[in-house]
Amino acid sequence: MTDIFATVGRMTVRFSSRVDIREPNPIAVAEAQAKAEGVALDRLNDSNPTRHGLAPALVPDIYTADPRGPRKARESLAAFLTARTAGYRYVSVGTSPDGGVDARGSAAVGAGGGVRDSAIAGTGGDARGDTTVGTEGAARNRAAAGDDARNHTAGEARCLVDPDDLYLLSSTSQAYSWLFKLLCDPGDAVLAPKPGYPLIESIAALECVDTIAYRLRYDGSWYIDTGELAALLDSEAGARVRALVLINPNNPTGSYVKPSERETLINLCAAHGVALIADEVFYDYTLEPFDGNSRMAGERGALTFALDGFSKMLAAPHAKVGWIQVSGPDHDVAEAKRRLDVIADDYLPMSDLIAQAIPDLLDAAEDQTARVRERVRGNLARLHELLDQDDCGVASVPHAEGGWNVLVRVPSVIDENELVLRLIEERRLTGQPGYFFDMESNGYLAVSLLPEPQEFERLIRSMLSVVDAMTQEKMA
Repeated sequence: MTDIFATVGRMTVRFSSRVDIREPNPIAVAEAQAKAEGVALDRLNDSNPTRHGLAPALVPDIYTADPRGPRKARESLAAFLTARTAGYRYVSVGTSPDGGVDARGSAAVGAGGGVRDSAIAGTGGDARGDTTVGTEGAARNRAAAGDDARNHTAGEARCLVDPDDLYLLSSTSQAYSWLFKLLCDPGDAVLAPKPGYPLIESIAALECVDTIAYRLRYDGSWYIDTGELAALLDSEAGARVRALVLINPNNPTGSYVKPSERETLINLCAAHGVALIADEVFYDYTLEPFDGNSRMAGERGALTFALDGFSKMLAAPHAKVGWIQVSGPDHDVAEAKRRLDVIADDYLPMSDLIAQAIPDLLDAAEDQTARVRERVRGNLARLHELLDQDDCGVASVPHAEGGWNVLVRVPSVIDENELVLRLIEERRLTGQPGYFFDMESNGYLAVSLLPEPQEFERLIRSMLSVVDAMTQEKMA
């Protein structure tokens, strides 16, 4: 990718006025100074029952109220993300004397089987798990990351993930809500893809934020209409845009962000002072990918918030753990984290009970993701076979690059509502028509690739029998 700073001018990201970042009062300043100097202050107002021997035996730890999420959990996650980005297998190793992950809390296993330090960078904070925040803390953390990076190859250094760039939450839905608060005042807008999952628009509306659609087009594969998107940003409406939402890969089209699109989008965001929100929960479920596929997480050319979580990674929607990884130009990242810390502190950190399970869940992630990926790839292959074998041959699957849902194209003479109602009535089978996702034309049905193969085949055959019958009726 070309040097973005040489190709475009840069605008500083404008944050919302909703986050209270007034200077702290003198007492808070003095407390922070004492902490920085390693002075432990007793508290007349310490109302944390876990510090006074009152915690139940089921939850014995001392509550530290780290707004970004418990530090040990973030260190484990940072090690996992570092190993994943560098292409090594994450393995938990060792614990500290207090039972937590130690300073080298994990390792990455290369193809040769050797264990290599995954280099958790910039751990910051003290031994009790407190987080260093603010511009000074960010600079310290980045310096630590630089020191650690010097002990690794250039390629590995680019992959380092700093625990202090991570925020743990209950879900990516909560992440969207926090980021809309961070970036948008009421009446501001975010750009969201169409076709796309309608959740973004719903969450934005709850935050009094508008959504402006940008289109994905299809010409044998799905692509982002970057020309239209650039025109939107240059328009009168574009002055209200504070963030660009990317779903990588998109749901339901299954399309990843292409390398050429990525460069254009980063240039546009940098030139207009727009932040980038990259939802990458389906990223690991490659179906029919292209060369040059890459995550947006860790992007430095524009302020980027990458979202991911266990719901999709583990195929466990009841495992409600999500995270935000912040990256971009240093000054934008520092200011974003300063304000995001306020939001996180107001909403309180995720439960320690859940956070304690994160290292074990990360250990299971690679095998579980591989298991699901094998299922969805197998079902997609069988879907193509069933469509090829169908006597009518009127249904098809637009090229899907990733995810675990695909679109099935049916003749546009069939009304989508009528099709689903017929499926309900005749086959006791329901589905989601294309207009649920704002498809531009009639004739689409969303199909999950998750069912067990035998059940999947039964469902597809039932769908095709109704599609074929309706087609013949329309053509009679």
